[in-house]
Amino acid sequence: MVAFTKGHGTGNDFVIIADPDGALDLDADRVAALCDRHFGIGGDGLLRVVRSAALPEGAAALGENPAAEWFMDYRNADGSIAEMCGNGVRVFVHYLLRSGLATLEDGATISIGTRAGVRDVTRSDEGYRVDIGTWRLSGHDPLARATGLSVPRPGLGIDVGNPHVVVAIASDAELDGLELDHGPELAPMPEHGANVEFVVPAEPLVQDGVGHVRMRVFERGVGETLSCGTGIAATALAVRHWAGASAPHAWRVEVPGGTLCVTMAPGADGEHVFLSGPAQLVFSGEIELA
Repeated sequence: MVAFTKGHGTGNDFVIIADPDGALDLDADRVAALCDRHFGIGGDGLLRVVRSAALPEGAAALGENPAAEWFMDYRNADGSIAEMCGNGVRVFVHYLLRSGLATLEDGATISIGTRAGVRDVTRSDEGYRVDIGTWRLSGHDPLARATGLSVPRPGLGIDVGNPHVVVAIASDAELDGLELDHGPELAPMPEHGANVEFVVPAEPLVQDGVGHVRMRVFERGVGETLSCGTGIAATALAVRHWAGASAPHAWRVEVPGGTLCVTMAPGADGEHVFLSGPAQLVFSGEIELA
C-alpha cells in the first residue's frame, strides 16, 4: 500500500505521492493506472514528492540552486514525463507545507526542482506565486485544426519550460463550441508535441491596466483540462505579443476551473513570467500499487 493525497489548482488535479528517498518504482503504467478516473484515483497528472538528491534529474536542480531540496517529479495522466506544470508547482508547495516537509514564511521563497529548471515560489494574495522563469518564442508556428473551427487557424509557438501553441479564436461562442475530446491537429507537429491553448480576448481587452482573456486548453498526454498553469502563462504572453508594445504586463486569464493572474518582469537573464493562483488538497488515502 502507498499513501497518496489528491490536490488541485483551479481544477487541474493531481495525485500526490510522497517518496522522499526515491524508493518507489512509478513506471508509466503505474502512473496511468493511478490517474485513471474510473479504476484509479483520477487526475490530470501525478506529482511525486522526492528529494533532489535522490534522483539523477535532481543533480541539475541542486547545481542550479543548492536550496532546491525538493524535486517535482511530474508525470502526465498517460504516464509520460513532462518538464513543468505551473499549477502542479503550487499544489506541490502546498503539500510540502501542509505535510510539514517544508516551511514558507510570508515574504520568503521556496525553490523547487523541475525538469525545466528550478522554480521559485512565494505566497501571494491568490495563494502562491510561481516564477515560471524566462520564456521564448519557439519559432514553431503551426496551423491548428480542431473540431468546431471552420478553417485552420495560425498558432504561435511559445516555450515556457515546456512547449505551447496558442491559437486566437474570434468569439466566446466559437471558443465554447470547440470539441476537444481529441487532440487538435498541428501542421507541422512539433517534435515533442505541444499543449494547445485556444484564446479569445475580452472586450475591452485592457481594463484598469490589466489584460483579460478566456482560454481553453488541450494538454499533451492528458486531454482537455480545466486549467493549465504554463498554458495560462503562454496565453498571456501570446496575447501581449499580438497586442504590441503598448500592451500591459499584467493579465487575468479565465479558464473553466477559475481565474489566474500572470505578470511579466525583467530579470538578469531575460524577462520572467509569474503565475499566481490557489492550491487545494482535497483528500488523502492509501492505494495498492498494481
